[in-house]
Amino acid sequence: MKRDRIFLTKRFDRFNNPSSVDEYENLDGYKALKKAISMTREEILDEVDTALLRGRGGAGFPAGIKMRSMLEEESDIKYIVCNADEGEPGTFKDGALLQKDPLSVIEGMTISAYCCDAKYGYIYIRGEYGKIRAEFVEAVENARKKGYLGENILGVEGFDFDIKVVSGAGAYVCGENSALLNSIEAKPGRPKVKMYHLAEKGLYDRPTLVNNVETFACLPIIVEEGGQRFLELGTKGGGGTKLISLSGHIKNPGVYEINLGTPMDEILNSEEFGGGSSTEHPIKFIHIGGQSGPLAFDEQLKAEYSYDGLKEVGLSVGSGAIVVLDETVNVVEYLEHVFLFFEEESCGKCNPCRIGTTRIREILSDMVRGKGRKDDIETLEYLIDNVSSLAMCGLGQSEDKAIMSALKYRENEFKELALN
Repeated sequence: MKRDRIFLTKRFDRFNNPSSVDEYENLDGYKALKKAISMTREEILDEVDTALLRGRGGAGFPAGIKMRSMLEEESDIKYIVCNADEGEPGTFKDGALLQKDPLSVIEGMTISAYCCDAKYGYIYIRGEYGKIRAEFVEAVENARKKGYLGENILGVEGFDFDIKVVSGAGAYVCGENSALLNSIEAKPGRPKVKMYHLAEKGLYDRPTLVNNVETFACLPIIVEEGGQRFLELGTKGGGGTKLISLSGHIKNPGVYEINLGTPMDEILNSEEFGGGSSTEHPIKFIHIGGQSGPLAFDEQLKAEYSYDGLKEVGLSVGSGAIVVLDETVNVVEYLEHVFLFFEEESCGKCNPCRIGTTRIREILSDMVRGKGRKDDIETLEYLIDNVSSLAMCGLGQSEDKAIMSALKYRENEFKELALN
């Protein structure tokens, strides 16, 4: 029996104007918020805990724990922040949500505000999403006009919450929480040297809940359908459906909603999803979870797409990206492009990332251009170990994933170039 896959995307392409509150209400929008205000905060948190909603931005941390920590903090000012800085190559599912159902994200942020006693919200949208940003601003304004944002929302005395839309300037590193908060504060978009628990000290040194676009969009589903129903859509290691971004050498690229636990082979090859290779050549490997995620080869592609299932074979859900490459692609040449991206996007604040990333890219470039040396593999391993262990933020700390997975499963391709 096929399970439902129509929750996050159930309203996609059903609007004349996705920013219209009237249309959103006609498609069952804001039912969850109306139900939430009839519940206690503990009851809402219990449902989120039962749902086992894990953050959809990359880290996969349980959302309920973050929300509880936020609620427990005593402060006259608290912030809800939505991270829409979708700068991970191969990832475009958040953009689809913002464009096709923006009010679901606003509703999720508003439920979070009610639950965590926060009055101020920000959404940080990547600079390249100019049209999407304009449409989201319209959705916020429409929600405010209809009384779903502002003071005494839905007639509840003291339930005040509003959202400000902030634009990024295209910096990949601002997807990292502390860099994102610095950018909102009009400071350089670089990670903080000393990190605090954001529920204690986040935006403007106040308690802050930061979640991804998709994470917020899941909350109305959990409140409306119940945590147990949401959990049953996924696995014991993480509930719900998941949006994935399929691109590359794949017949049916696009955004898909799948149940967590769906086999990788089905995602890649079934006509319902990827449909197999788009070229005359078979799939050789995929890059999963974004540029900071690992490469995956045949040996791993029999796993189920879930937090635990992928972890068992050395992979991760990450940002939800799945970039497909066929057998014409050389692994080392592909990694050169990955590290060109890392080199370009390094904020330059810490030496290990700024210098180490460039050195790694130079070695890969030499190998691709026939200037490889016998000790290249050993040098790459040394550099990548130091960068990932000494870098300040997630950009540098995760640079090892792609290259080390490639060395583990396809070291022969490196050796062929290192011996030239």
